[in-house]
Amino acid sequence: MKSLYLPLLFLLGACAGHNSNHVYDITDFGAKPGQPIDNAVAIQKAIDKCSEAGGGTVLVPAGDWFMTGPFQLKSYVNLHLEPNSQLIANPDETLYTESAFGDNRGEGMMWISAKDVKNVSITGTGTLDGNGVAFMGAELDDSYELKPVTDFDPRPHVLTIINGEKINLSDVTIRNSAYWTVHLVGCYDVAISDISLLNNLKIRNGDGIDIDHSKKVRITNCFIESGDDCICLKNRREYEQYGSCHDVTVSNCIMTSRSCAVKIGSENMDSIYHVVFDNCIIRDSNRGIGIQNRDEGTVTDVTFSNMHVDCHLFSDVWWGKSEPIYVTSYPRAVGNHKDAGWRFPKGATKGACGEVSRIRFNNIYATSENGVFVGGDTPDKVNHITFNNVNIDLVKTTEYPGMVYDLRPRDGEGFLNTPTFGFYIADASDIDFQNCSVNLISFPKQNYGGLKTPSK
Repeated sequence: MKSLYLPLLFLLGACAGHNSNHVYDITDFGAKPGQPIDNAVAIQKAIDKCSEAGGGTVLVPAGDWFMTGPFQLKSYVNLHLEPNSQLIANPDETLYTESAFGDNRGEGMMWISAKDVKNVSITGTGTLDGNGVAFMGAELDDSYELKPVTDFDPRPHVLTIINGEKINLSDVTIRNSAYWTVHLVGCYDVAISDISLLNNLKIRNGDGIDIDHSKKVRITNCFIESGDDCICLKNRREYEQYGSCHDVTVSNCIMTSRSCAVKIGSENMDSIYHVVFDNCIIRDSNRGIGIQNRDEGTVTDVTFSNMHVDCHLFSDVWWGKSEPIYVTSYPRAVGNHKDAGWRFPKGATKGACGEVSRIRFNNIYATSENGVFVGGDTPDKVNHITFNNVNIDLVKTTEYPGMVYDLRPRDGEGFLNTPTFGFYIADASDIDFQNCSVNLISFPKQNYGGLKTPSK
């Protein structure tokens, strides 16, 4: 009996001292469901208590909605949204005062945020609703009008995590963001799986998932609709202390965008490398797969494979001209945008662009109103690009005029007017084609130029 008693006592003591299974229901801390009142204080109390106790689950109960202003996640907290539960962003713009980009206050504030955290999760089949339209101006035919701003934009990003380790997002629905939706800065060991990210396709700057200076990131089995880029890898200058972005895999995702469904850039002041996109579907997008390098950083060793891409033309509000694949490196345009002071290195008035190399496209089938575009500032800037079994069906599906490629935000002309080519290679080197094809289907032959390669 003695030999059994001691291990049992030890086990009971260990369980008593470990809070990982403790649940903190936000209603126990004063959150009121189904009412247009702000519940941020109650939610923050539940999160703080959970983290201070060593960790556990902060519960948003099933079947209820809670309006809330900004709050912060803490280490060892799992924010769990039960079925048919919702957290909805408070539409009061005055509540959003903490910038999503530090000293640069011109690109939105934070709603749900976390900084310097470990083991943070958002799980469950409930919903985070950014209430995006409440922060917009008038509805237009192709977008929503942006309210006039100077150096401060109150629109909230849904989720911003800065310097996080072991981050998990799974199963939740995230929708209606007024600006970027999921922004991961300087994070390490991230898993995003089985989420539905459903933004209003008319909201500009409504990125889906932005992987910024982050490493060891896995995105799987997600459904993403966004006015701006669905999944974007970058290195923003505001967070240069977090270094490069690398070791990122994306698989089994379905995406729709009015800009570029899968994008690398345009902000890239460091290096992006060791990236794989596999087994994904892009539907009803403006641009499909894009590498848009506009800064001194480099993009190397990236593979896109086993993808279906469906592109259509949209208005010039959105960047892109129905290019199914787009690989570019051009110096950034000089402009007077609200955050133009953050676009170039400190003290610089013009930018430079880095190398894009060792990019592979394998088993890509695309239907589009435009062809593939590859180009750089100089022929050696974009190099060693491989197209293996890339098949392009050119299909005219909209009334928007074609015969143009979108090179924005390039220093110089933003658009290149030219007949449509299946593959347009401009100032690039070591381009390899294997088993590729271009088919004209319901496409004006007089607008088609064939294959364009640099003149010798």
